[in-house]
Amino acid sequence: MTNTITPNSPATAKKGNWLRRNYIFLLTFLAVSAITVGLFLYRDRVADLGNYGYPGVFLLTLVANATVILPIPVIVLLFPLGAAFNPLFVGLAAGIAAPIGEITGYMAGYSGRGIAQRSKLYTRLMNWVKRWGALAIFIFSLVPFFQFDLAGIAAGVLRFPFWKFFLVCWLGRTILYTGVALAGAWGWEAVLRYIG
Repeated sequence: MTNTITPNSPATAKKGNWLRRNYIFLLTFLAVSAITVGLFLYRDRVADLGNYGYPGVFLLTLVANATVILPIPVIVLLFPLGAAFNPLFVGLAAGIAAPIGEITGYMAGYSGRGIAQRSKLYTRLMNWVKRWGALAIFIFSLVPFFQFDLAGIAAGVLRFPFWKFFLVCWLGRTILYTGVALAGAWGWEAVLRYIG
């Protein structure tokens, strides 16, 4: 007797259920991967966005925070922009763009648990976000050069309320990016005084 799978067989139903349960994860994974690969391939053009003033700062920060797999060090790019433009406005433009870009990490976590579960750092982040909630996310958003996407993934996996995640990320990143832009402005002024 041959083992055939009919449209109504349990094997077909199991496969269909798996696709239904995981389609959001698959779509999110494909979207995040496409954004990350595209940004990596066009990273030189991304860096040129800073030449367009505050809208460029916004777009540069949005793109840098949207990557999950290959992070772009936006702080290194914002430092000189703080010297070229008003550092307060640079920090505000970057701070507004950051949580919009971080939606990719949050959605990646929200869509499925298997993205970063093997990492020890991810496990610690999960525990901290479970225990401290918004305070943990706020502190992680303030730390420069921290892989904040893992905190976003953890928040998504834990179904942390999206509006809280967005608000806390906006507040923390605005403070961080304003500080970086101010440091760039003050550092540049100190260099000019030293040279002059």
